[in-house]
Amino acid sequence: MAGGATSYLPHLNAMAGGLFLLAAFAIVATRQMLACLRWFVAQAFLLAASASVIAIGEGSGHLAAVAVITVATKAVAMPWLLRRSVRGEIYARREISQVLNIPTSLLLAAALTLLAGALAYPVATLGTGPFVAVNLPVGLAGLFLGAYTVAVRREAVSQLLGLLAMENGAFFVAVAIASDLPFIAELTVAFDVLVVTLVIGLLTRRIHERVGGTSVGLLAALRER
Repeated sequence: MAGGATSYLPHLNAMAGGLFLLAAFAIVATRQMLACLRWFVAQAFLLAASASVIAIGEGSGHLAAVAVITVATKAVAMPWLLRRSVRGEIYARREISQVLNIPTSLLLAAALTLLAGALAYPVATLGTGPFVAVNLPVGLAGLFLGAYTVAVRREAVSQLLGLLAMENGAFFVAVAIASDLPFIAELTVAFDVLVVTLVIGLLTRRIHERVGGTSVGLLAALRER
């Protein structure tokens, strides 16, 4: 991809990557469920933006489809499923069940981001192109931060958002490395995300109805007697 009208695309992709990483930090830092969901939706839009930019730069119809599917499933369908399957008060109240406090979590998140950059550096500097050089470390950092969110949160819905944030990070890398991902694979992943969201949402509602909360530590109360 030489100069001309497409020379600004790497800069747009780098901007999307920076905002994507910022959204990942926000998911780690926020303590309110609805805010977590909104930051996840923002992250999904930024993933779609990166896929769109790379699709234009590489002339890939597959990546354009990824962008459309990402917006349809993660930014529209998934929040709608959660709102339909999980009671509204779960989003209205403050998220207080967390292993570590916010300052400590942000410090560890920064350390994980540096680790992701160090792991990605050998590959990103092999002349793989400006898109991979951005998406590889950012996506790896997003995957790490999503895993960290799952580890420290104790609410079922926030853990689900952490799992989906991990998938966002993996896809942020994939759109730069595997730009010709088959369309059927894209649809399969999108369908799996919706199924997981629906199942977790329904299970969370049942937990809330039975034990009055959604902390995963309360699952023991649902054991057979």
